[in-house]
Amino acid sequence: KKGMIDYEYGRILKKFHKLSDRHIIVAETDMPYSDVLKVVALSDKIRKAGNELVGLMRRNHDQLMRTKRYRKLLSLYGSTENMAKRKILANQLNEMQKSYNVTWDCCRKSMIPIGKKYGIDAIFALTKAEDVWRGMEKCLYGSGKTIHFSKFGELPCIRAKQISRGIPISVKDNRLQFKLGKKAFGIQIADRFQMDEVNAVLSYLNEPEIMDKKAVDTLLEDAYCIDTYRPCYATLVPKMIRGKYRVYLHLTIEGKAKPKYDKYGNPRHKYGKGMIGADIGTQTVAYTSDTEVGLKNLSERGDSIQTSERKERLIYRAMDRSRRATNPQNYNEDGTVKKGRKIWKY
Repeated sequence: KKGMIDYEYGRILKKFHKLSDRHIIVAETDMPYSDVLKVVALSDKIRKAGNELVGLMRRNHDQLMRTKRYRKLLSLYGSTENMAKRKILANQLNEMQKSYNVTWDCCRKSMIPIGKKYGIDAIFALTKAEDVWRGMEKCLYGSGKTIHFSKFGELPCIRAKQISRGIPISVKDNRLQFKLGKKAFGIQIADRFQMDEVNAVLSYLNEPEIMDKKAVDTLLEDAYCIDTYRPCYATLVPKMIRGKYRVYLHLTIEGKAKPKYDKYGNPRHKYGKGMIGADIGTQTVAYTSDTEVGLKNLSERGDSIQTSERKERLIYRAMDRSRRATNPQNYNEDGTVKKGRKIWKY
């Protein structure tokens, strides 16, 4: 009986995790620069492994698309409205995809030896395989034509969609601590919003069973999801900023984000009451309410921009005068450029 109760509790908790909102906070890590370079090296290894998997899946997909039978089945599937026939055609398409190794299972299994070759943790390799397969799905079922390689210098994120693997989280001295391999690091809290978010995560980690039980009870009794602020998983994002590598941590948290306040403690985003209408254009946004009508520019052109634009116009005009003075043979009397092949002197 206890096993049945635990099974039912786990099922409802899983349903709560699926229904609840999620948000992400971004904070810079406090790891030393030597560890930052190691993270960058790991990111580059993941890029190379992903490119190798992309090449394999791309080759299989190209071979599949070259077959006349598969293209004919795609055409019939798109033009048929009978659901029974569409189901038969879908099964045939799936069988052909299996025969040409264009499936998620093949993508996942192919990544295992590639990840071992580059010395990548299995959870990071699995996450990269998911990214590659997401692109392959767009080619199979969407408007995508082919999947592309990552260029040299692009640093993919290091993500493990399990908080207990890859980049586990713990609490030490009432602070969040993360680990990548044997290296432990924390995050730099920059403002009050991040502090509120971290405190909410710490309060969940102090008593996770109580918070989960409260969430399950609320879902059963009131049919809505509370904000538990459970840390779901962490992602490391290396970036090159002004010639120096920096690593940011993206922490995915369960629940809605905390409200933001200004330096005086007032809410930054206040909600009013009543109906409004808004029309968002490419450069402006127009709004109207019962008491106010307005038009705002989405991107204001300040004095500094206008000054630089004027300097740019003057430079272009000077360049044009110089080009005309040194190449008069290439212009007509009315100032237009002559047709045909010309030799320019600068």
